[in-house]
Parts: sequence; structure tokens; C-alpha cells
Amino acid sequence: MVIQLNSNIFEMDIRGLAMAFFPGQELQVVLGEGQQMQNDCLHIVQNPKWLAITYLEDGQILAEEEELVTEEDHKLQRDQLKRMMYRVLKKGLGKELPWGTLSGIRPVKIARTALEHQFSEDEIRQELENVYYISPKKRDLMMDIAKTELEVLSGIPYKDGYSLYVGIPFCPSTCAYCSFTSYPIHAWKDQVDHYLDLLCKEITYTADLFQDKKLCTIYVGGGTPTTLNPSQLARLLDKLCQISSKEPLYEMTVEAGRPDSVTQEKLQVLKDYGVTRISVNPQTMNQETLNRIGRAHTVEQTIEAYKMARSLGFDNINMDLIMGLPGETREDVEKTMDQIQQLRPDSLTVHSLAIKRAARLNTAKEDYQQYESVNTQEMIDMVRGYAEEMDLIPYYLYRQKNMTGNLENVGYAKRNKIGIYNILIMEEMQTIAAVGAGGATKVVDLSQNLIQRAENVKEVRSYMTRFEEMLERKQKLIEN
Repeated sequence: MVIQLNSNIFEMDIRGLAMAFFPGQELQVVLGEGQQMQNDCLHIVQNPKWLAITYLEDGQILAEEEELVTEEDHKLQRDQLKRMMYRVLKKGLGKELPWGTLSGIRPVKIARTALEHQFSEDEIRQELENVYYISPKKRDLMMDIAKTELEVLSGIPYKDGYSLYVGIPFCPSTCAYCSFTSYPIHAWKDQVDHYLDLLCKEITYTADLFQDKKLCTIYVGGGTPTTLNPSQLARLLDKLCQISSKEPLYEMTVEAGRPDSVTQEKLQVLKDYGVTRISVNPQTMNQETLNRIGRAHTVEQTIEAYKMARSLGFDNINMDLIMGLPGETREDVEKTMDQIQQLRPDSLTVHSLAIKRAARLNTAKEDYQQYESVNTQEMIDMVRGYAEEMDLIPYYLYRQKNMTGNLENVGYAKRNKIGIYNILIMEEMQTIAAVGAGGATKVVDLSQNLIQRAENVKEVRSYMTRFEEMLERKQKLIEN
């Protein structure tokens, strides 16, 4: 697929929409004036006064031309260009996208912001249809989640507080789809205590920087935090309890994501230190798929870890699933959901597979060519049906590039077990201070709609050798 442009002003937006229409195809962008049209080519001309889009496929020419809605507002120009491009490709391909022209990560933010500005639901739905061409099903989902988010946050002083993300960049092994900051624990076992030394120092330093703000939630993620041994977990949680002892937290989550890293002793440590929410993540309940994607645990271990957590009194357990894993069929997903329904977790996070550049599914794609990645609206609807039967409602949503089926990730939860941190970070409603390798601190100024970032290095060894630099980055961010 060739895209010919005379201007690169909206190149990333054009690429994003083209990738949604042509998933898996290589896109070649050619910049310059007066190129000759070729087959399977989209030609976009942007001038100060007008836009022209032409699409050539199999000798058929489809074209649209419009005057610019404004010469000054780039957002309005971008939306106009994407609508024209959408109409041309929709007609040429006979294809509609469930999310219309939207390619951003946080679609719900549009609906939630409009509700906060007192627009009616009918007005918001009309804008979502007319401006972005979003399907009725996705408009309904956006509105449901936006209203739930506002309801949850109404009882939390999030504007005057902050949340803390703690990164544990170690896992039992690296899954084929993973691109997170994650290193095999067996190769780093002699360095973990030194990493924790620095991490605890960064936690204290960060808490001092934010001493005038209330700490609302803590999220310990990774990687897999439960790759730490019980004494290491206790050491980390003790430090977190020290910085949050003034006022009770609204939520403290620890990912026990890999069932093969979970033991009764570790779960008891989490319980003793007041962890309120954990994740036990199967991703799928089909053993063949687990073996295929390098997730070195069994379905039985998932069930055992979940039941062990329940027996110790954990009453807010999340489970993650991934739709579109290589070789999985609709029947496989249904089999997974049947087993999840028997366990009845308090929340369920359903991801649509997004293959990142660094993931093994991409770097070693030849090993997976025989397996198709299938994710359809029918499958997403089926999973939502199971969630509703378990009394779980959708409460947060985000999207990523290269998602199978051009769909979305949705978190479902019981009304009284909604993941507060997930809403705060995904909707960028609160400052998130992040510590550890791969952490990204984001300072949110809602009054000015301004977000500033300070990122830690991702590689563990670099984090250790450049640790003082990480502290300086945070200090400068807060001073600014």
C-alpha cells in the first residue's frame, strides 16, 4: 500500500488510519509533489485552503475534495482529513471500522470530557457519530464506561493526590507477545537485592518529592512482582507501607500475574501487608496456546493459584485474558470463558493482542506464520456476555496500535471492585509517580490540560549504574 503526500503535517494520523484499513500490510509513504498515481495508492494533497484525496485500486478512482474548515485549527483540519480519507477507503474497500477514524489510545476521554462539560448524552453520541464515524456499539460502550469512571472518581480527591507505580522488571520467562521491561529472574537472581536497595531508595525519595499530596493508590507491576521471594516481597511492601501510613490508601494492587510464581507464603505476605487487589493472569485457559506462546505454566496452576488466594481471604482478584493469540479459535475462547466463569473473578481485563516491535511474535515471526491471529467483534461480544453473567461491568478501556481486529482492551469489574488506579492512569486524571526500571512519571495539571513526563531507563543494569540520574530527572520535573 502506497500513500503519496505533499505534506507530512498529519502523516502519523494518516498512517494510523491506513493501518486500520490495511492490517498486516506494509505501508510505503512517499513525500513530494507531482507523483504519478499507481495501483493500490492513496494520494493526499493538503493546501492552505483545501484538501484532496484520491484512491486508486484495480483501475477504479475514488476522490473527494473539500475546502478546509479553518486555516488555523490543526485538530479540526486533522479530523476533516481523516473523515475524507475514511469515506474514500470505506467506499473503495466496502469496509467499515468499529472505531471509525479514531486511532488514539484513550477514546473514552472524548465522552468523559464532554459529560464533564455538561453536554447531554444525545449530543455526545451525535458528535461521536458525525465527527468520528464510530459505530453504535462502540458509542454505547464509550458512554457506559465514561459514566462509570465519573461515578467512581466522584468519591476520590484525585485532583489533590497522586498514585505510585512500582516496577519489578523480572519474570519466570518472557512470553512471545511481551514487550514490557522484563528479564528472566534466574539470570538476575544475584542482582535482585541490589535492585531492591535502589528501588526502596527511589520510593523514599519520590514520597518526599510528593509529600504535600495524598497518596491515593499503589500499583506494583512489571514484569511479575511475585518472582521476588517472600522476604524480598516483605521488604518492598514494608517500604510502601512506611510511605502510606499517614492516611489509608484507596487501593493497593500487586500483580501476581504468572501463576507459576505464586506460592501460599508469598500470598500470605501480600495479605499481611494489606494488599487489597491482586491479579492472577491466565491469558488463556488452553494449554496448547500457553505452550505455543512460551508461557511456562499450566492451566491447573492458574486454578490452584486463584483458589489459594481465595482461601487466604483475597476478595478482589483480577484475571487477564488476551484475544487473538496465535492459533486460538472462537471455540478456544469459549472454552476459556467457561472455566473463568466457574472461578468468578472480581474483575476481568480483556486485551486484544497488539504485536509490538520488540515482542518475539514480531522478531521471530517466521516461527508463528502457520498460526492465524483471530479476533472478531463476535468474540468480543461473547466475552462481554460472560462478563455480564458474572455481574461484571465495563469500567475502563484503551486501544493500541496493531491490535488484532482493530478492536480494544476493556476492563470489567464488579461495581464495588473497580480498579481505581486503572482509571486514573488510563484517563490521565492524576499524577502517577513511577519508580523502578522502565517507570514513566507523568505529572498531570488538569487546570491547564498539561502533562509532563520523566522516564526511567528500561534496562536493569542501566537503572543500577545511572540511578542518581533517575532521581535528578524526577527532581527537575517537580521543580518545573
